[in-house]
Amino acid sequence: MSDDLFHLATPWADELNADLQELDASGAFPQDKWKAIRSSGILRTPFHPDFGGSGRSLSETMRALEGLGYTSRDAGLSFSTSTQIVSVGIPVQRFATQELKERYLPKIMGGELITAHAITEESGGSDAMNLSTVAHRDGDHYVVNGGKMFITNSPIADLFLLYVRTGKPGPFGLTTLLVEAGTPGLSVGPTMDKIGLRTSPIGTLSFDELRIPVAQRVGQEGAGFLVLDHVMKREVLFGFSLTLGEMTRRLEETIGFAKARTQFGQPIGKYQAISHKIADMKMRVETARKWLTDTAAKVEAGQDAALDLAATKTIVSEANVQTALDAVQIHGGRGVLTEHGMERELRNSIAGTIYSGSSEIQRNRIATLIGL
Repeated sequence: MSDDLFHLATPWADELNADLQELDASGAFPQDKWKAIRSSGILRTPFHPDFGGSGRSLSETMRALEGLGYTSRDAGLSFSTSTQIVSVGIPVQRFATQELKERYLPKIMGGELITAHAITEESGGSDAMNLSTVAHRDGDHYVVNGGKMFITNSPIADLFLLYVRTGKPGPFGLTTLLVEAGTPGLSVGPTMDKIGLRTSPIGTLSFDELRIPVAQRVGQEGAGFLVLDHVMKREVLFGFSLTLGEMTRRLEETIGFAKARTQFGQPIGKYQAISHKIADMKMRVETARKWLTDTAAKVEAGQDAALDLAATKTIVSEANVQTALDAVQIHGGRGVLTEHGMERELRNSIAGTIYSGSSEIQRNRIATLIGL
């Protein structure tokens, strides 16, 4: 696979990595850096050339995002970038009408419109079959009432894909609707403060008699679970490809530090207590790489990858936390100082075990899939 994809963001590394400490402290979305993301072309990677995309495969898009994770230390911005690709553009390309594709895809892949998908609700994010946000048909419109919570990009988004219940609870009761920011009946809450990924804003949405034309539906009524399944596969693979790039860079930096830092007359990497931690870090990185690569191959081949996706998400997210903990420990005093960045990487890693289905939910799925 060409390294050109891995290095899409490399020319913009200085811009992407500027003012990290200040931006993390303020929790502000870096609009200037978004311009660099747009210029890199990474947002165009998986989309069809007919709409201005690069026409790359699933695995190729993962490689590009891995490169972004490696290059950019702004994990929040990278996370918002992955969300931009997968939240609306991917389902619109796969399920929407030609008219919706022509209207929205060029602006999504160009980054002119920032997007978000609204699934999670206050009662929980994993029970998608029992959403409390409902929509009823009124002529050529749907009328939506309810609310959403923890929606990535929502405070800055121009376009949302709403997952709503149009029927009885269950897989055939979900429908997906596109709605533009500013539509009467849609209220967007402020950015919510959080432990990590602080430059990727999350917030709440509320719907009060929100009227959405039927023409803004993505897929058929009741087919929202198919849309969700298509999106979630890519959300896991794309988002945790970023993580792989971040883990790889963290490992390289920790090896370099262990070679340069001396204690008691020799580099700390010569001590078994340190070298074994780094060996474990290396194994976790390569295990993550193998799971991502193999799972992507199954998804691309159209094979059943339900167990693989659950395992990949769990393994990579937990490896990310552990390698961040190890890196902080090895860097010692520098590891806990904000100016050196390792403590930020630890904070950024924690949410990965929760979003896109928590580790507990993934283990439940695996247990069910193996007949327990």
